[in-house]
Amino acid sequence: MRVPLAKGVAWGLIAGLTGTMVMDFLLMGALLAVRYPPLLCFSIVGDTVARFFSILGLGLTAGIPTGIAAHYLIGPLVGAVFGAVVTQALTLRVDTFKKCVIFAVIYVEIVSQPILATTPILLKMTAPEVLQWYVGSFVMHLILAVVLGTVLSYGLRLAPLVAKRSVQ
Repeated sequence: MRVPLAKGVAWGLIAGLTGTMVMDFLLMGALLAVRYPPLLCFSIVGDTVARFFSILGLGLTAGIPTGIAAHYLIGPLVGAVFGAVVTQALTLRVDTFKKCVIFAVIYVEIVSQPILATTPILLKMTAPEVLQWYVGSFVMHLILAVVLGTVLSYGLRLAPLVAKRSVQ
């Protein structure tokens, strides 16, 4: 499968944006269900970003708007990089829907770890808060990754594994 880099990046951007939107929609619903403010995660992310930039000597407003901006910059960017890797690293052989989704899950969960680690450190979370943060983040990023792999697979017209086997 030889796909142009631009097509991989474009579909990766679309897939990353879609995955971020689905993740955030489900996250807000889950937060409402457990009687937390639906925008709590955006607030936490915004506070983390502001604290990080303050260490660098740059003033940035904390809170929900910064968290939303961070989510919607990072999600599509992660998707674009994933689309580039999938289309250009042919040795990975990501040529079926199933492989694309599995690789997306591995990729997103690994790439998100350094970002997720900054929150408990910078916001000085307690042990129970850290556990809740990581469990929730793992589940939400799993959702993002499945959507990312699914949308990218659709955009790149990757065949289902069953269809590929029957052709061979």
